[in-house]
Amino acid sequence: MLARAGWGSRRQIERWIEEGRITVDGKPATLGARVTPDQTLSVDGRKVPTHAFQAKPRLLIYHKPVGEVCTRSDPQGRPTVFEKLPKLRGARWINIGRLDYNTSGLLLFTTDGELANHLTHPSHEIEREYAVRVLGKVSDEMLARLKVDVMLEDGPAHFISIVDAGGAGANHWYHVVLKEGRNREVRRLWEAVGIKVSRLMRIRFGPVHLPSHFHTGRTLEMDDESAAALYDFVGLKLPTPPKRNLSRPLKPRGKGRPQHGPGISRAHQGARHKRTVRRP
Repeated sequence: MLARAGWGSRRQIERWIEEGRITVDGKPATLGARVTPDQTLSVDGRKVPTHAFQAKPRLLIYHKPVGEVCTRSDPQGRPTVFEKLPKLRGARWINIGRLDYNTSGLLLFTTDGELANHLTHPSHEIEREYAVRVLGKVSDEMLARLKVDVMLEDGPAHFISIVDAGGAGANHWYHVVLKEGRNREVRRLWEAVGIKVSRLMRIRFGPVHLPSHFHTGRTLEMDDESAAALYDFVGLKLPTPPKRNLSRPLKPRGKGRPQHGPGISRAHQGARHKRTVRRP
């Protein structure tokens, strides 16, 4: 539950439980323990808001423009991708993958830490597709080399596929696919064969495509059907909010108001009707 609420990864939270940093109703939590909205859950003595128990996650598609960084705050004062996201109460947005400062395109955000981990962990090899505009003439030998392992500073890398997307003059577009998300990997691969990237945009992450005519800086929240499909893609089930404990009666919110219609006695209805009849 804490992982889905974005408090940390499952492994990190398991360590917290072992270290005694998490309590349920004032007692140390144990691995695998279940919690309900009627219980008091705390991390390092800080009470977890009941909003975190609402297990239904939120998922956002964001079209990142060039000139934003994928951090919550930047020492250089540059704009961050989190500044334009909807405000949350009792949860936080987790970015699924990153894009560098000069790269635009599709970014996914979720409130579910477990889903974020499944989509970004290298072992799951989720495909990322990019539209790349390159400067210079690209030979068939270069394209063939990019599809086999090219040795970079942090190890070998290659594109799963390269599709010619057309272009005019010195600028030409290609669509390339990777199964990992190392820092500036697309740019470094092209640079390894002597080609400079003049524009880079991510257009797909796993099964999620950047919507057409979707302007930069905009967000779009996934509906339940799309979210369920994404969960199914990584072998997870879309969480549903837990049922409340009906043994405790729910207290009405706000000031009580008199009932209308069937809840009002006939005598009262008649008296009210008489008061509203105009005299001739």
